[in-house]
This record gives sequence, C-alpha cells and structure tokens, in this order.
Amino acid sequence: MQPMSSATAKLAAKAAAILAVGALSLTACGGSSTPAASSAGGVQLINAGKLTVCSDVPYEPFEFQKDGKIVGFDMDIAAEVAKDLKAELSVVDSSFEAIETGTALTGCDVSISSVSITDTRKAVMDFSDPYLNDDLTLVATEASGITNIDGAKGKKVGVQQATTGAQYAKDKGLDAQQFEDTGLLVQALKAGTIDAALGNQSVLGYAIKDDSKYKRVENYATGEKLGIAIKKGNTAMADQVNSTLKRLTDDGSLKKYETTWFGEAAK
Repeated sequence: MQPMSSATAKLAAKAAAILAVGALSLTACGGSSTPAASSAGGVQLINAGKLTVCSDVPYEPFEFQKDGKIVGFDMDIAAEVAKDLKAELSVVDSSFEAIETGTALTGCDVSISSVSITDTRKAVMDFSDPYLNDDLTLVATEASGITNIDGAKGKKVGVQQATTGAQYAKDKGLDAQQFEDTGLLVQALKAGTIDAALGNQSVLGYAIKDDSKYKRVENYATGEKLGIAIKKGNTAMADQVNSTLKRLTDDGSLKKYETTWFGEAAK
C-alpha cells in the first residue's frame, strides 16, 4: 500500500475509530508522553510494556478484522516483534496518509501497513530491512477484453487513491477511478462497476485467486519492497525490528506466513 495523499474524511473516521477502539479490540496510543524503556535492548516504547503499531485497517490480507481481532500477514510480523520486545501488541487504526508521511510515528512506535520503501518516505522516516517484494499487477474480468495496459485505456479501471498503483495508472495514461481503500476497490471489481483494477500483486492476486471470472492481465516489475516504518533516528528500534525479521527469515516463519496469507498469489 503506497499512498501519496488521502481524504480528510478518512482521517476523521480513523480518529473516531481510535476513540472507539474498545469495541474494535484496538488499543489507542495513550499513557505518559515520556517514553518508557522496554526490557529488550534498551528500546524506548511510547507506552510502557506495549509495542504500539499504526496500521491502516482493512487491507486484506495484510491487516483486517476477523472474529473481533485484527489479523493478517503484517499482524503476524508485528506480533513477533512485540514478542521479542517482551511487550504486548497494541494496534492503532490509522489513515495511510498519516502512515506514509510519518505523522503516525508521533503516536506509534512503528508503522506496519504494507508500506513500500521509497526515497521520498525515507526522507521523513527510517525503514527496516525489506520483508516482502510487492510489485504491481493489472487484474480484469475475462469478459472485459483487456489483454494489456494499453487495452485498458477507455475502460473502467479502478485504483486505490494516492497509491503507487494510482500513480502508475496515471503515468500510463489511464483515467482511473479512485477508491478510498482496497476493500472498496475489490468490491467494485466483483460488483462489475469497474472492468479492471491496478494495484499490488499481493492484495489483488489474493482477492481473485479463487475466482475464474478474473485474471491477471500483466504484472509490472516496479521494484517495490515493503518495510516497517520507524521514527527517524530510532536506531535501537530499527536494530530490534531487523533482528526479528532475520529470525523469521532464518527459521522459515516468514515464508510460512507468505504461504498462509498469499498462497499461490505470493510473488
């Protein structure tokens, strides 16, 4: 997920969601404004004993609600980071605009929300080592007649607003319809109100993998890599997060998570 701007309405909705976190099994940032040291490696946590993670929910299969809990690929990783910190995982539902601009990190220890590592973002936040390659794909209905991106011109193509997918569509001359989040984008595709969707392979591949009415038209090697966003200069947290990612890679857990959440759609 890679937005460059977002709607004010979503920011308000997310703020309201944070105030109502009890009903959603989310834990909002709170407690003292003075960071409290955790028990792992001298890492400073905003709330003592809790790893506070900002994430833009829902973004299935990375983070979404199921049976009253927030689950997904990113959440499995977040839980492991919290475990290594000997801390409780506390998830705050945030707008992606706040996450990708680094604003969310004023109230969260890290942001884990399918965030692509870009030079622009690296100017305002630090990143962990990459934990997933996630290029773009164009998916369409079999009936659409779309066989490549040029064939999508003049068709109803959807993108998630303010994402690299939206920018790629614009660069390729598509007048794409923008959706606030990927859930709405996938709903529109399956409802037939759009002919195709352009976005990350992980999410769109997952959305259509069991439905023969849809196909991947083309994949685009954009070199996107996902990382965990960390407040600029917080080297202790970066080192701890990278240590967890290395453990998950070395023991095969990260590959297991990929298989669990992406199946054959993983790239």
